[in-house]
Amino acid sequence: MSQLPAIAFIGTGVMGRSMAGHLLAAGHPVHVHTRTKSRAADLLNAGAVWHDSAGAAAAVSRVVITIVGYPSDVEAVYLGTGGIIENAQAGSVLIDMTTSSPALAERIADAASAAGMSALDAPVSGGDIGAREARLSIMVGGNRDAFDRALPVLACVGKNIVYQGKAGSGQHTKMCNQIAIASGMLGVCESLAYAKKSGLDPATVLKSIESGAAGSWSLTNLAPRILNNDYTPGFYVKHFIKDMRIAIESAEAMQLDLPGLQLAKKLYDQLAAEGCEDDGTQALFKLYQSS
Repeated sequence: MSQLPAIAFIGTGVMGRSMAGHLLAAGHPVHVHTRTKSRAADLLNAGAVWHDSAGAAAAVSRVVITIVGYPSDVEAVYLGTGGIIENAQAGSVLIDMTTSSPALAERIADAASAAGMSALDAPVSGGDIGAREARLSIMVGGNRDAFDRALPVLACVGKNIVYQGKAGSGQHTKMCNQIAIASGMLGVCESLAYAKKSGLDPATVLKSIESGAAGSWSLTNLAPRILNNDYTPGFYVKHFIKDMRIAIESAEAMQLDLPGLQLAKKLYDQLAAEGCEDDGTQALFKLYQSS
């Protein structure tokens, strides 16, 4: 019988499926729930246990991990009737790895504390590649003791795991991450568009620029996908728009103007309106192809 804590894993989408698989491989008993059961089929075949609700999975686990779509989903699975906080065991550590609202993370932490649990907001960066290779960057807010308890679990799915401070700090840090990516993706797309228009071979251009001062994760990992017309999602356009919306709302609450982020959001909204919301974020290049 495993001596490792049982984990409830809620949400087995593009990233969650790989993350839950790493926890299973490490020897944790894993209890899963996701909106579409078929998406968890590989995990169930590998030994995970299915539950019909997030609350039911939480009730038999010591650690609960969620990575769902939108803040409304986070609120429902944690604070809704029959949800995680109503059903999880006292002393449990609840870890939301969704990119969500800092204010909601604070509310969940308060509700968890009142119920004798600890909650961490721990959004991730690294996309489908980072999830598959268990080298996600994880930014964590919440109680420091809970972070220390959760660290061995987080280490199963990530490499760069940094405690950022009180509840909500992980989500604020993820906003910093998404703000940097948003303008960066404009630069990647415009660079490739310029290379093509000038008659250069964009793949050869990448050999020169990706290891210099222009280098970035997006340039190294997503630019080659763009050149191969591969717009499959490592991270969905619709979810990136959600993240930018949260960042803009949070910035406005702090009376901070972010024109680069505003422009990126406008362009991604245009991309979504053209039917590309389920593409990967690199699909922004389609706007430059049509111009």
